[in-house]
Amino acid sequence: MKQSVWLAVFFVVLIWSGIEPKDQFTWFLEVLPALIGLIVLAVTKSRFPLTPLLYGLILLHSVILMVGGHYTYAEVPLFDWIRDWMGGERNNYDKVGHLAQGFIPVIICREIILRRGLIFGQSWQCFFSICFCLAFSAFYELIEWWVALATGEDAEAFLGTQGYVWDTQSDMLWALMGALLGWFMLKNLHDKQLRQLRTGADKGQS
Repeated sequence: MKQSVWLAVFFVVLIWSGIEPKDQFTWFLEVLPALIGLIVLAVTKSRFPLTPLLYGLILLHSVILMVGGHYTYAEVPLFDWIRDWMGGERNNYDKVGHLAQGFIPVIICREIILRRGLIFGQSWQCFFSICFCLAFSAFYELIEWWVALATGEDAEAFLGTQGYVWDTQSDMLWALMGALLGWFMLKNLHDKQLRQLRTGADKGQS
């Protein structure tokens, strides 16, 4: 995906999400990670360009965050319809977000590990990457807890528990499943793009 297209999609969805969101405070909290990610990508673009796969995944994750920020995770219309159609009790868009919280970061971690030569042996690379995603998911749950303590009722839409007593545990389970799916589904494609990136860098240096 061309950089201009990537940026166009990012900012179009960002602007849409910021127009009369359901809850302004929740919008800010949900969109903030995407904005931080954009800054990090801009700073590292020249000295550590990522694979096209990873850029695409980061954009997808940003869109998921922005949609959740616009409606709040408990009130995304499509998932209201799915809930009613399946006779469920809650809007499960937040589980999509937590699945992505494992599916995308596992490839981020994998790319850094492989390109920096930090860990040798595929089993250890896989183990560490999945542990990283679980740690990241747990830390995000701590952030939600801290926000709730600091803001009280204003954080209800951000937490998105919808009365589900095991919401925190299920969030981390979805992140774990996302990390496993991301690793095993995207491993071959990721390896191919890493080789292409390495070949392009070698040509540039010659």
